[in-house]
Amino acid sequence: MKEQLQQLVTAAIAQLPGAAEAGRPVEIDRTRDPQHGHFSCNIAMQLARPLQQKPRDIAALLVDKLPPSEFVAAVEIAGPGFINFRLTEAAFHAELRHILDAADSYGNSDIGKDESVLLEYVSANPTGPLHVGHGRHAAYGACLANLYAAAGHRVHREYYVNDAGRQMDILALSGWLRMLQATGAEFSYPEGAYQGDYVTDIAADLTALDEPPQHKVPAGFFADLPEDQDAALDMLIRRMRELLGESGFEQVHRHMLDAVLDDIRDDLAEFGVTYDEWFSEKSLTVSGDVQNALDLLAKNNVTYEKLGAIWFRATDYGDEKDRVVVRDDGRTTYFASDIAYHLNKRRRGFDRLVNVWGADHHGYVPRVEAGMTAMGEDKERLHVELVQFVALYKGGQKAQMSTRSGEFITLRQLRAEVGNDAARLFFVMRSNEQHLDFDMDLARSESSDNPVYYLQYAHARVCSVMRQLDERGLSWDAARAAASLSLLSEPQEQQLMLSLSKFPETVAAAALQNAPQHVVHYLKDVAQEFHAYYNAHKFIVDDAALRNARLMLVLAIRQVMQNGLRLLGVSAPEQM
Repeated sequence: MKEQLQQLVTAAIAQLPGAAEAGRPVEIDRTRDPQHGHFSCNIAMQLARPLQQKPRDIAALLVDKLPPSEFVAAVEIAGPGFINFRLTEAAFHAELRHILDAADSYGNSDIGKDESVLLEYVSANPTGPLHVGHGRHAAYGACLANLYAAAGHRVHREYYVNDAGRQMDILALSGWLRMLQATGAEFSYPEGAYQGDYVTDIAADLTALDEPPQHKVPAGFFADLPEDQDAALDMLIRRMRELLGESGFEQVHRHMLDAVLDDIRDDLAEFGVTYDEWFSEKSLTVSGDVQNALDLLAKNNVTYEKLGAIWFRATDYGDEKDRVVVRDDGRTTYFASDIAYHLNKRRRGFDRLVNVWGADHHGYVPRVEAGMTAMGEDKERLHVELVQFVALYKGGQKAQMSTRSGEFITLRQLRAEVGNDAARLFFVMRSNEQHLDFDMDLARSESSDNPVYYLQYAHARVCSVMRQLDERGLSWDAARAAASLSLLSEPQEQQLMLSLSKFPETVAAAALQNAPQHVVHYLKDVAQEFHAYYNAHKFIVDDAALRNARLMLVLAIRQVMQNGLRLLGVSAPEQM
Protein backbone atom coordinates (compact mmCIF):
# COMPACT_ATOMS: atom_id res chain seq x y z
CA MET A 1 0.00 0.00 0.00
CA LYS A 2 2.73 2.45 0.95
CA GLU A 3 4.60 1.68 -2.26
CA GLN A 4 1.52 2.40 -4.36
CA LEU A 5 1.00 5.75 -2.64
CA GLN A 6 4.67 6.58 -3.12
CA GLN A 7 4.28 5.90 -6.84
CA LEU A 8 1.25 8.24 -7.00
CA VAL A 9 3.07 11.05 -5.20
CA THR A 10 6.21 10.53 -7.29
CA ALA A 11 4.12 10.83 -10.46
CA ALA A 12 2.65 14.10 -9.16
CA ILE A 13 6.11 15.46 -8.29
CA ALA A 14 7.28 14.74 -11.84
CA GLN A 15 4.63 17.17 -13.10
CA LEU A 16 5.57 19.98 -10.71
CA PRO A 17 8.41 22.17 -12.10
CA GLY A 18 11.57 21.94 -10.02
CA ALA A 19 10.15 19.37 -7.58
CA ALA A 20 11.80 16.28 -9.05
CA GLU A 21 15.14 18.09 -9.27
CA ALA A 22 15.01 18.82 -5.56
CA GLY A 23 15.58 15.12 -4.93
CA ARG A 24 13.55 14.84 -1.74
CA PRO A 25 12.51 11.31 -0.76
CA VAL A 26 8.80 10.52 -0.68
CA GLU A 27 7.94 9.22 2.78
CA ILE A 28 4.55 7.69 3.46
CA ASP A 29 3.57 7.03 7.08
CA ARG A 30 0.54 5.69 8.88
CA THR A 31 -1.61 8.38 10.48
CA ARG A 32 -1.88 8.25 14.25
CA ASP A 33 -5.51 9.30 14.22
CA PRO A 34 -7.81 7.33 11.84
CA GLN A 35 -9.94 10.46 11.49
CA HIS A 36 -7.08 11.89 9.42
CA GLY A 37 -7.17 8.97 7.00
CA HIS A 38 -4.92 5.94 6.70
CA PHE A 39 -1.63 7.41 5.45
CA SER A 40 0.10 10.77 5.46
CA CYS A 41 2.91 12.33 3.39
CA ASN A 42 5.10 15.31 4.37
CA ILE A 43 6.73 15.86 0.97
CA ALA A 44 5.22 19.35 0.61
CA MET A 45 7.15 20.53 3.67
CA GLN A 46 10.31 18.91 2.35
CA LEU A 47 9.95 20.83 -0.93
CA ALA A 48 9.12 24.19 0.63
CA ARG A 49 12.69 25.50 0.81
CA PRO A 50 13.99 24.36 -2.60
CA LEU A 51 10.79 25.54 -4.34
CA GLN A 52 10.51 28.67 -2.16
CA GLN A 53 6.78 28.21 -1.72
CA LYS A 54 4.47 27.62 1.21
CA PRO A 55 4.04 23.91 2.08
CA ARG A 56 0.24 24.08 1.86
CA ASP A 57 0.46 25.65 -1.59
CA ILE A 58 2.82 22.89 -2.76
CA ALA A 59 0.52 20.27 -1.23
CA ALA A 60 -2.44 21.72 -3.14
CA LEU A 61 -0.49 21.57 -6.41
CA LEU A 62 0.56 17.97 -5.78
CA VAL A 63 -2.96 16.86 -4.86
CA ASP A 64 -4.23 18.41 -8.08
CA LYS A 65 -1.67 16.43 -10.10
CA LEU A 66 -2.14 13.05 -8.36
CA PRO A 67 -3.09 10.33 -10.87
CA PRO A 68 -6.48 8.72 -10.23
CA SER A 69 -6.47 5.46 -8.29
CA GLU A 70 -9.20 3.00 -7.40
CA PHE A 71 -7.48 2.54 -4.05
CA VAL A 72 -7.69 6.20 -2.91
CA ALA A 73 -11.07 7.31 -1.59
CA ALA A 74 -10.08 10.81 -0.50
CA VAL A 75 -7.08 13.12 -0.24
CA GLU A 76 -6.93 15.99 2.25
CA ILE A 77 -4.41 18.67 3.16
CA ALA A 78 -3.91 19.01 6.90
CA GLY A 79 -1.90 21.18 9.28
CA PRO A 80 1.15 22.91 7.83
CA GLY A 81 0.99 20.87 4.61
CA PHE A 82 0.51 17.16 5.26
CA ILE A 83 -1.17 15.24 2.47
CA ASN A 84 -3.50 12.66 4.03
CA PHE A 85 -4.85 9.68 2.13
CA ARG A 86 -7.98 7.72 2.94
CA LEU A 87 -8.08 4.35 1.17
CA THR A 88 -11.02 2.57 -0.36
CA GLU A 89 -12.28 -0.82 0.75
CA ALA A 90 -10.94 -2.12 -2.56
CA ALA A 91 -7.40 -1.31 -1.37
CA PHE A 92 -7.74 -3.58 1.64
CA HIS A 93 -9.46 -6.26 -0.42
CA ALA A 94 -6.56 -6.18 -2.86
CA GLU A 95 -4.15 -6.56 0.04
CA LEU A 96 -5.99 -9.67 1.25
CA ARG A 97 -5.62 -11.19 -2.19
CA HIS A 98 -1.95 -10.19 -2.24
CA ILE A 99 -1.32 -11.87 1.12
CA LEU A 100 -2.58 -15.21 -0.18
CA ASP A 101 -0.91 -14.85 -3.57
CA ALA A 102 2.48 -13.93 -2.06
CA ALA A 103 2.10 -16.65 0.61
CA ASP A 104 5.45 -17.27 2.36
CA SER A 105 7.05 -14.21 0.79
CA TYR A 106 4.42 -11.77 2.08
CA GLY A 107 6.19 -9.20 4.21
CA ASN A 108 9.42 -9.33 2.21
CA SER A 109 10.89 -6.21 0.62
CA ASP A 110 13.94 -5.10 -1.32
CA ILE A 111 15.04 -2.18 0.87
CA GLY A 112 18.37 -3.91 1.49
CA LYS A 113 18.92 -5.33 -1.98
CA ASP A 114 22.14 -3.37 -2.54
CA GLU A 115 23.81 -4.26 0.75
CA SER A 116 25.61 -7.37 1.97
CA VAL A 117 25.71 -7.95 5.71
CA LEU A 118 28.08 -10.09 7.75
CA LEU A 119 26.23 -10.87 10.96
CA GLU A 120 28.35 -12.26 13.78
CA TYR A 121 26.53 -13.50 16.86
CA VAL A 122 26.94 -15.74 19.92
CA SER A 123 30.70 -16.38 19.36
CA ALA A 124 30.91 -17.69 22.93
CA ASN A 125 34.32 -18.94 24.02
CA PRO A 126 34.29 -22.72 23.39
CA THR A 127 35.14 -23.45 27.01
CA GLY A 128 31.86 -25.07 28.03
CA PRO A 129 28.21 -25.63 27.15
CA LEU A 130 26.09 -22.65 26.17
CA HIS A 131 24.08 -21.12 28.99
CA VAL A 132 20.78 -19.25 28.79
CA GLY A 133 22.54 -15.92 28.24
CA HIS A 134 24.09 -17.33 25.07
CA GLY A 135 20.62 -18.52 24.13
CA ARG A 136 19.36 -14.94 24.09
CA HIS A 137 22.24 -13.97 21.80
CA ALA A 138 21.44 -16.90 19.53
CA ALA A 139 17.72 -16.18 19.31
CA TYR A 140 18.29 -12.46 18.76
CA GLY A 141 21.02 -12.94 16.14
CA ALA A 142 19.04 -15.57 14.25
CA CYS A 143 16.00 -13.28 14.17
CA LEU A 144 18.13 -10.41 12.86
CA ALA A 145 19.41 -12.67 10.10
CA ASN A 146 15.85 -13.61 9.13
CA LEU A 147 14.75 -9.98 9.16
CA TYR A 148 17.72 -8.83 7.07
CA ALA A 149 17.02 -11.56 4.52
CA ALA A 150 13.33 -10.59 4.42
CA ALA A 151 14.41 -7.00 3.76
CA GLY A 152 16.46 -8.11 0.76
CA HIS A 153 19.95 -8.05 2.27
CA ARG A 154 22.52 -10.67 1.33
CA VAL A 155 23.22 -12.14 4.76
CA HIS A 156 26.26 -14.10 5.90
CA ARG A 157 25.88 -15.68 9.35
CA GLU A 158 29.15 -16.15 11.21
CA TYR A 159 30.38 -17.54 14.52
CA TYR A 160 33.83 -16.30 15.59
CA VAL A 161 35.58 -19.21 17.31
CA ASN A 162 37.94 -17.98 20.01
CA ASP A 163 40.23 -20.98 19.68
CA ALA A 164 43.34 -19.12 20.80
CA GLY A 165 44.25 -17.39 24.01
CA ARG A 166 44.37 -17.97 27.72
CA GLN A 167 40.84 -19.30 28.32
CA MET A 168 41.41 -22.17 25.90
CA ASP A 169 44.72 -22.92 27.62
CA ILE A 170 42.89 -23.11 30.95
CA LEU A 171 40.36 -25.49 29.41
CA ALA A 172 43.18 -27.72 28.13
CA LEU A 173 44.77 -27.71 31.58
CA SER A 174 41.39 -28.49 33.19
CA GLY A 175 40.79 -31.46 30.93
CA TRP A 176 44.27 -32.88 31.42
CA LEU A 177 44.04 -32.59 35.22
CA ARG A 178 40.62 -34.27 35.27
CA MET A 179 42.05 -37.07 33.14
CA LEU A 180 44.89 -37.53 35.65
CA GLN A 181 42.42 -37.72 38.50
CA ALA A 182 40.36 -40.30 36.62
CA THR A 183 43.48 -42.47 36.24
CA GLY A 184 44.26 -42.41 39.96
CA ALA A 185 46.38 -39.32 40.52
CA GLU A 186 45.66 -37.54 43.78
CA PHE A 187 45.96 -33.76 44.05
CA SER A 188 43.85 -30.72 44.80
CA TYR A 189 42.09 -29.54 41.63
CA PRO A 190 42.67 -25.79 41.14
CA GLU A 191 39.71 -23.59 42.04
CA GLY A 192 40.33 -21.35 39.04
CA ALA A 193 40.12 -24.21 36.52
CA TYR A 194 36.83 -25.12 34.83
CA GLN A 195 34.69 -27.01 37.32
CA GLY A 196 31.74 -28.41 35.33
CA ASP A 197 31.04 -32.11 34.95
CA TYR A 198 31.37 -31.64 31.18
CA VAL A 199 35.15 -31.21 31.68
CA THR A 200 35.37 -34.64 33.36
CA ASP A 201 33.22 -36.21 30.64
CA ILE A 202 35.38 -34.84 27.81
CA ALA A 203 38.61 -35.61 29.65
CA ALA A 204 37.65 -39.28 29.92
CA ASP A 205 38.20 -39.61 26.17
CA LEU A 206 41.76 -38.30 26.33
CA THR A 207 43.08 -41.71 27.34
CA ALA A 208 41.59 -43.19 24.15
CA LEU A 209 43.68 -41.01 21.84
CA ASP A 210 46.26 -42.71 19.61
CA GLU A 211 48.95 -40.91 21.57
CA PRO A 212 47.43 -40.31 25.01
CA PRO A 213 49.06 -37.51 27.02
CA GLN A 214 51.23 -38.02 30.10
CA HIS A 215 49.33 -39.89 32.81
CA LYS A 216 51.55 -39.15 35.77
CA VAL A 217 52.06 -35.95 37.67
CA PRO A 218 55.78 -35.43 38.29
CA ALA A 219 57.01 -34.46 41.73
CA GLY A 220 56.85 -30.76 42.32
CA PHE A 221 54.26 -30.08 39.63
CA PHE A 222 51.96 -28.34 42.12
CA ALA A 223 54.74 -26.99 44.32
CA ASP A 224 55.45 -23.32 44.95
CA LEU A 225 52.37 -22.00 43.19
CA PRO A 226 51.59 -18.30 43.63
CA GLU A 227 48.70 -17.42 45.92
CA ASP A 228 47.06 -15.42 43.16
CA GLN A 229 44.64 -17.77 41.39
CA ASP A 230 45.29 -16.52 37.86
CA ALA A 231 49.06 -16.52 38.34
CA ALA A 232 48.88 -20.09 39.65
CA LEU A 233 46.92 -21.21 36.59
CA ASP A 234 49.44 -19.58 34.26
CA MET A 235 52.29 -21.40 36.01
CA LEU A 236 50.48 -24.74 35.75
CA ILE A 237 49.89 -24.16 32.05
CA ARG A 238 53.59 -23.47 31.51
CA ARG A 239 54.54 -26.63 33.40
CA MET A 240 52.02 -28.65 31.41
CA ARG A 241 53.52 -27.34 28.16
CA GLU A 242 57.02 -28.27 29.31
CA LEU A 243 55.94 -31.73 30.43
CA LEU A 244 53.87 -32.67 27.37
CA GLY A 245 55.81 -30.72 24.79
CA GLU A 246 54.13 -28.37 22.37
CA SER A 247 52.64 -31.18 20.25
CA GLY A 248 51.26 -32.98 23.32
CA PHE A 249 49.80 -29.80 24.70
CA GLU A 250 48.25 -28.98 21.33
CA GLN A 251 46.71 -32.47 21.18
CA VAL A 252 44.92 -31.93 24.51
CA HIS A 253 43.98 -28.40 23.49
CA ARG A 254 42.48 -29.60 20.20
CA HIS A 255 40.59 -32.47 21.84
CA MET A 256 38.96 -30.21 24.42
CA LEU A 257 38.18 -27.52 21.83
CA ASP A 258 36.63 -29.93 19.32
CA ALA A 259 34.46 -31.61 21.94
CA VAL A 260 33.09 -28.35 23.32
CA LEU A 261 32.67 -26.81 19.87
CA ASP A 262 30.81 -29.86 18.57
CA ASP A 263 28.48 -29.60 21.54
CA ILE A 264 27.88 -25.89 20.88
CA ARG A 265 27.28 -26.53 17.19
CA ASP A 266 24.77 -29.30 17.91
CA ASP A 267 23.05 -27.29 20.62
CA LEU A 268 22.54 -24.31 18.33
CA ALA A 269 21.41 -26.46 15.41
CA GLU A 270 18.79 -28.09 17.64
CA PHE A 271 17.72 -24.55 18.58
CA GLY A 272 17.24 -23.72 14.91
CA VAL A 273 20.38 -21.57 14.73
CA THR A 274 22.86 -22.35 11.97
CA TYR A 275 25.79 -20.51 10.42
CA ASP A 276 27.33 -20.01 7.03
CA GLU A 277 30.80 -20.04 8.56
CA TRP A 278 32.60 -20.88 11.80
CA PHE A 279 35.60 -18.55 11.64
CA SER A 280 38.73 -19.56 13.55
CA GLU A 281 40.64 -16.91 15.50
CA LYS A 282 43.81 -18.98 15.03
CA SER A 283 43.40 -18.75 11.26
CA LEU A 284 44.02 -15.02 11.47
CA THR A 285 47.56 -15.69 12.67
CA VAL A 286 48.22 -18.58 10.31
CA SER A 287 46.98 -16.61 7.29
CA GLY A 288 49.02 -13.55 8.21
CA ASP A 289 45.94 -11.37 8.73
CA VAL A 290 47.06 -10.25 12.19
CA GLN A 291 50.50 -9.27 10.94
CA ASN A 292 48.96 -7.52 7.93
CA ALA A 293 46.78 -5.44 10.26
CA LEU A 294 49.77 -4.58 12.46
CA ASP A 295 51.81 -3.64 9.39
CA LEU A 296 48.98 -1.41 8.18
CA LEU A 297 48.81 0.37 11.53
CA ALA A 298 52.58 0.86 11.50
CA LYS A 299 52.44 2.14 7.91
CA ASN A 300 49.79 4.66 8.96
CA ASN A 301 52.08 5.75 11.83
CA VAL A 302 49.57 4.97 14.56
CA THR A 303 51.66 2.58 16.67
CA TYR A 304 54.60 3.18 18.98
CA GLU A 305 56.88 1.17 21.28
CA LYS A 306 56.77 1.52 25.05
CA LEU A 307 58.30 -0.74 27.71
CA GLY A 308 59.04 -3.37 25.08
CA ALA A 309 55.42 -3.57 23.86
CA ILE A 310 53.78 -2.16 20.73
CA TRP A 311 50.90 0.23 21.40
CA PHE A 312 48.12 1.51 19.14
CA ARG A 313 47.30 5.23 19.41
CA ALA A 314 43.64 4.54 20.08
CA THR A 315 43.16 7.86 21.89
CA ASP A 316 43.74 9.65 18.57
CA TYR A 317 40.49 8.04 17.40
CA GLY A 318 38.25 8.62 20.39
CA ASP A 319 39.13 5.70 22.67
CA GLU A 320 39.77 6.39 26.35
CA LYS A 321 43.34 5.08 26.28
CA ASP A 322 45.93 3.60 23.95
CA ARG A 323 45.89 -0.18 23.49
CA VAL A 324 48.62 -2.81 23.44
CA VAL A 325 48.68 -4.85 20.23
CA VAL A 326 51.96 -6.74 20.82
CA ARG A 327 53.05 -7.65 24.35
CA ASP A 328 56.60 -7.25 25.60
CA ASP A 329 57.12 -11.00 25.11
CA GLY A 330 56.21 -10.74 21.40
CA ARG A 331 52.74 -12.25 21.67
CA THR A 332 49.92 -10.38 19.98
CA THR A 333 46.90 -9.38 22.04
CA TYR A 334 43.26 -10.36 21.63
CA PHE A 335 42.61 -6.80 20.49
CA ALA A 336 45.12 -7.22 17.65
CA SER A 337 43.25 -10.32 16.48
CA ASP A 338 39.92 -8.54 16.76
CA ILE A 339 40.83 -5.58 14.56
CA ALA A 340 42.47 -8.00 12.11
CA TYR A 341 39.22 -9.95 12.05
CA HIS A 342 37.20 -6.85 11.22
CA LEU A 343 39.63 -5.88 8.48
CA ASN A 344 39.28 -9.44 7.15
CA LYS A 345 35.50 -9.02 7.07
CA ARG A 346 35.73 -5.85 5.01
CA ARG A 347 38.27 -7.37 2.64
CA ARG A 348 35.89 -10.26 2.06
CA GLY A 349 33.63 -7.65 0.48
CA PHE A 350 30.88 -7.17 3.06
CA ASP A 351 29.27 -3.75 3.05
CA ARG A 352 27.99 -3.80 6.60
CA LEU A 353 29.35 -5.56 9.68
CA VAL A 354 26.85 -6.29 12.44
CA ASN A 355 28.11 -7.73 15.72
CA VAL A 356 25.89 -9.03 18.51
CA TRP A 357 27.84 -8.73 21.76
CA GLY A 358 27.10 -8.97 25.45
CA ALA A 359 26.34 -5.76 27.31
CA ASP A 360 29.60 -6.17 29.24
CA HIS A 361 31.45 -5.49 25.97
CA HIS A 362 30.13 -1.94 25.61
CA GLY A 363 33.57 -0.48 26.31
CA TYR A 364 35.06 -2.57 23.54
CA VAL A 365 33.06 -0.87 20.77
CA PRO A 366 35.02 2.44 20.57
CA ARG A 367 38.39 0.67 20.45
CA VAL A 368 37.32 -1.57 17.57
CA GLU A 369 35.92 1.49 15.78
CA ALA A 370 39.25 3.22 16.41
CA GLY A 371 41.13 0.28 14.92
CA MET A 372 38.96 0.25 11.81
CA THR A 373 39.38 3.99 11.28
CA ALA A 374 43.15 3.78 11.78
CA MET A 375 43.33 1.04 9.12
CA GLY A 376 41.48 3.25 6.64
CA GLU A 377 38.03 1.67 7.02
CA ASP A 378 34.82 3.59 7.61
CA LYS A 379 33.74 2.87 11.19
CA GLU A 380 30.14 3.54 10.14
CA ARG A 381 30.30 0.19 8.37
CA LEU A 382 30.35 -1.43 11.81
CA HIS A 383 27.22 -1.69 13.92
CA VAL A 384 27.23 -3.37 17.33
CA GLU A 385 24.08 -4.51 19.08
CA LEU A 386 24.55 -5.13 22.80
CA VAL A 387 22.43 -7.80 24.47
CA GLN A 388 21.59 -7.39 28.13
CA PHE A 389 21.73 -10.18 30.67
CA VAL A 390 19.13 -12.85 31.35
CA ALA A 391 17.87 -13.71 34.81
CA LEU A 392 16.27 -17.15 34.84
CA TYR A 393 13.49 -17.85 37.32
CA LYS A 394 12.01 -21.19 38.25
CA GLY A 395 9.50 -21.61 41.04
CA GLY A 396 10.12 -18.01 41.96
CA GLN A 397 13.83 -18.64 42.53
CA LYS A 398 16.63 -17.06 40.53
CA ALA A 399 19.15 -19.48 39.00
CA GLN A 400 22.90 -18.88 39.19
CA MET A 401 25.12 -18.78 36.12
CA SER A 402 28.90 -19.12 36.09
CA THR A 403 30.72 -21.08 33.38
CA ARG A 404 33.98 -21.40 35.34
CA SER A 405 32.30 -22.69 38.52
CA GLY A 406 30.07 -25.05 36.57
CA GLU A 407 26.96 -23.79 38.38
CA PHE A 408 24.67 -22.73 35.57
CA ILE A 409 21.62 -23.84 33.63
CA THR A 410 22.57 -24.68 30.08
CA LEU A 411 20.66 -23.66 26.99
CA ARG A 412 20.05 -27.35 26.34
CA GLN A 413 18.47 -27.78 29.78
CA LEU A 414 16.27 -24.74 29.25
CA ARG A 415 15.12 -26.02 25.88
CA ALA A 416 14.33 -29.41 27.38
CA GLU A 417 12.12 -27.77 30.01
CA VAL A 418 10.26 -25.09 28.03
CA GLY A 419 10.79 -26.12 24.39
CA ASN A 420 12.49 -24.35 21.52
CA ASP A 421 9.48 -22.22 20.62
CA ALA A 422 9.03 -20.68 24.05
CA ALA A 423 12.77 -20.10 24.39
CA ARG A 424 13.04 -18.41 20.99
CA LEU A 425 10.05 -16.13 21.60
CA PHE A 426 10.82 -15.22 25.21
CA PHE A 427 14.39 -14.27 24.29
CA VAL A 428 13.26 -11.68 21.71
CA MET A 429 9.96 -10.37 23.00
CA ARG A 430 11.76 -7.53 24.79
CA SER A 431 14.38 -5.18 23.41
CA ASN A 432 17.91 -6.57 23.50
CA GLU A 433 18.86 -3.39 25.38
CA GLN A 434 16.67 -4.39 28.33
CA HIS A 435 17.41 -6.95 31.01
CA LEU A 436 15.26 -10.06 30.65
CA ASP A 437 13.63 -11.97 33.47
CA PHE A 438 12.84 -15.37 31.97
CA ASP A 439 9.95 -17.03 33.80
CA MET A 440 10.24 -20.75 33.07
CA ASP A 441 6.90 -21.52 34.72
CA LEU A 442 5.11 -19.07 32.42
CA ALA A 443 6.99 -20.38 29.39
CA ARG A 444 5.72 -23.90 30.12
CA SER A 445 2.12 -22.92 30.75
CA GLU A 446 -0.66 -23.60 28.26
CA SER A 447 -2.64 -20.41 28.79
CA SER A 448 -3.27 -17.09 27.12
CA ASP A 449 -0.78 -15.54 29.55
CA ASN A 450 1.99 -17.40 27.75
CA PRO A 451 2.71 -15.32 24.63
CA VAL A 452 4.02 -18.22 22.53
CA TYR A 453 0.94 -20.30 23.30
CA TYR A 454 -1.30 -17.30 22.54
CA LEU A 455 0.28 -16.69 19.14
CA GLN A 456 0.43 -20.33 18.08
CA TYR A 457 -3.16 -20.85 19.16
CA ALA A 458 -4.30 -18.17 16.69
CA HIS A 459 -2.68 -20.10 13.85
CA ALA A 460 -4.01 -23.44 15.10
CA ARG A 461 -7.53 -22.02 15.39
CA VAL A 462 -7.62 -21.11 11.70
CA CYS A 463 -6.40 -24.59 10.85
CA SER A 464 -9.21 -25.96 13.02
CA VAL A 465 -11.76 -23.88 11.12
CA MET A 466 -10.52 -25.30 7.83
CA ARG A 467 -10.74 -28.84 9.20
CA GLN A 468 -14.31 -28.20 10.29
CA LEU A 469 -15.08 -26.95 6.81
CA ASP A 470 -13.76 -30.17 5.33
CA GLU A 471 -15.67 -32.28 7.86
CA ARG A 472 -18.92 -30.62 6.74
CA GLY A 473 -18.19 -31.53 3.16
CA LEU A 474 -17.58 -27.91 2.18
CA SER A 475 -14.63 -26.23 0.48
CA TRP A 476 -13.28 -22.74 0.21
CA ASP A 477 -13.88 -21.05 -3.15
CA ALA A 478 -11.11 -18.51 -3.73
CA ALA A 479 -12.78 -16.88 -6.73
CA ARG A 480 -16.09 -16.49 -4.93
CA ALA A 481 -14.31 -15.15 -1.88
CA ALA A 482 -12.48 -12.50 -3.90
CA ALA A 483 -15.77 -11.39 -5.43
CA SER A 484 -17.51 -11.20 -2.05
CA LEU A 485 -15.04 -9.25 0.08
CA SER A 486 -17.41 -6.27 0.25
CA LEU A 487 -19.45 -8.38 2.71
CA LEU A 488 -16.67 -7.99 5.29
CA SER A 489 -18.38 -5.01 6.89
CA GLU A 490 -18.11 -5.85 10.59
CA PRO A 491 -15.89 -3.44 12.59
CA GLN A 492 -13.65 -6.37 13.64
CA GLU A 493 -13.22 -7.40 10.01
CA GLN A 494 -12.34 -3.86 9.00
CA GLN A 495 -9.79 -3.63 11.81
CA LEU A 496 -8.24 -6.99 10.97
CA MET A 497 -7.78 -6.04 7.32
CA LEU A 498 -6.12 -2.80 8.43
CA SER A 499 -3.85 -4.65 10.84
CA LEU A 500 -2.84 -7.28 8.30
CA SER A 501 -1.79 -4.58 5.85
CA LYS A 502 0.76 -3.33 8.41
CA PHE A 503 2.83 -6.52 8.36
CA PRO A 504 5.28 -5.60 5.55
CA GLU A 505 6.15 -2.25 7.12
CA THR A 506 6.47 -3.90 10.54
CA VAL A 507 9.02 -6.35 9.15
CA ALA A 508 10.90 -3.56 7.37
CA ALA A 509 10.99 -1.44 10.54
CA ALA A 510 12.16 -4.40 12.62
CA ALA A 511 15.00 -5.01 10.14
CA LEU A 512 16.04 -1.36 9.97
CA GLN A 513 15.93 -0.93 13.74
CA ASN A 514 17.38 -4.36 14.64
CA ALA A 515 14.27 -4.93 16.73
CA PRO A 516 12.55 -8.32 16.35
CA GLN A 517 10.35 -7.43 19.31
CA HIS A 518 8.35 -5.26 16.89
CA VAL A 519 7.23 -8.44 15.14
CA VAL A 520 6.31 -10.04 18.46
CA HIS A 521 4.17 -7.06 19.49
CA TYR A 522 2.54 -6.92 16.07
CA LEU A 523 1.63 -10.62 16.13
CA LYS A 524 0.19 -10.29 19.64
CA ASP A 525 -2.08 -7.49 18.41
CA VAL A 526 -3.25 -9.49 15.41
CA ALA A 527 -3.79 -12.59 17.54
CA GLN A 528 -5.80 -10.59 20.07
CA GLU A 529 -8.01 -9.14 17.32
CA PHE A 530 -8.46 -12.55 15.74
CA HIS A 531 -9.36 -14.31 19.01
CA ALA A 532 -11.99 -11.62 19.67
CA TYR A 533 -13.32 -12.01 16.11
CA TYR A 534 -13.42 -15.80 16.49
CA ASN A 535 -15.43 -15.54 19.69
CA ALA A 536 -17.89 -13.02 18.25
CA HIS A 537 -18.65 -14.46 14.80
CA LYS A 538 -19.14 -17.73 12.99
CA PHE A 539 -17.07 -18.30 9.88
CA ILE A 540 -18.75 -21.39 8.47
CA VAL A 541 -22.17 -19.82 7.84
CA ASP A 542 -24.90 -20.88 5.44
CA ASP A 543 -24.42 -17.83 3.22
CA ALA A 544 -21.77 -19.13 0.80
CA ALA A 545 -20.60 -15.68 -0.27
CA LEU A 546 -20.13 -14.47 3.29
CA ARG A 547 -18.58 -17.79 4.32
CA ASN A 548 -15.98 -17.65 1.57
CA ALA A 549 -15.15 -14.01 2.28
CA ARG A 550 -14.63 -14.65 5.98
CA LEU A 551 -12.55 -17.72 5.26
CA MET A 552 -10.37 -15.63 2.97
CA LEU A 553 -9.81 -13.19 5.82
CA VAL A 554 -8.90 -15.88 8.35
CA LEU A 555 -6.63 -17.62 5.83
CA ALA A 556 -4.81 -14.31 5.38
CA ILE A 557 -4.50 -14.10 9.16
CA ARG A 558 -3.05 -17.61 9.24
CA GLN A 559 -0.52 -16.71 6.54
CA VAL A 560 0.64 -13.57 8.33
CA MET A 561 0.90 -15.40 11.67
CA GLN A 562 2.88 -18.16 9.99
CA ASN A 563 5.25 -15.71 8.27
CA GLY A 564 5.79 -13.72 11.45
CA LEU A 565 6.44 -16.78 13.59
CA ARG A 566 8.91 -18.07 11.03
CA LEU A 567 10.89 -14.82 11.25
CA LEU A 568 11.07 -15.36 15.00
CA GLY A 569 12.15 -18.98 14.64
CA VAL A 570 8.92 -20.24 16.20
CA SER A 571 6.83 -23.07 14.76
CA ALA A 572 3.22 -22.63 13.65
CA PRO A 573 1.41 -25.80 14.74
CA GLU A 574 -1.87 -26.82 13.11
CA GLN A 575 -3.22 -28.41 16.28
CA MET A 576 -2.84 -27.57 19.96
